[in-house]
Amino acid sequence: MATKKTAKKKVQFWGTGRRKHAVARVRLIPEGEGNIIINKKTIDEYFGGLEIVKSIVRQPLALTDATYDVYVNVNGGGYNGQAGAIRHGISRALVLAQPECKPAIKAAGFLTRDPRMKERKKYGLKKARRAPQFSKR
Repeated sequence: MATKKTAKKKVQFWGTGRRKHAVARVRLIPEGEGNIIINKKTIDEYFGGLEIVKSIVRQPLALTDATYDVYVNVNGGGYNGQAGAIRHGISRALVLAQPECKPAIKAAGFLTRDPRMKERKKYGLKKARRAPQFSKR
């Protein structure tokens, strides 16, 4: 006779953040110790000695005084773009977890998707706007 396993359903809050070419899928788990795991590494291992980048990631959590375990899958872009994408994803997940914090997070500008992207290269040019060198003769 097979026995049924009754698994507890974990409460999780998801948020997707984007900046430039970086995309971050963020998962917040309540009642955690405040660990931030990025691509199966701690934040200190992932970003190394880049303290400014680490502080960008922690901004939404510091603003709301929230203690969640944060698990992130991020790819694309560089360190700054990834940090901005993670911050955007954490902010979106925090709004789902604590709707009363939305005005503070929105006022800080963490919910706004940064629209700046690299401009595409145009034909006849060397880069997006860089034209070939002109010579009169």
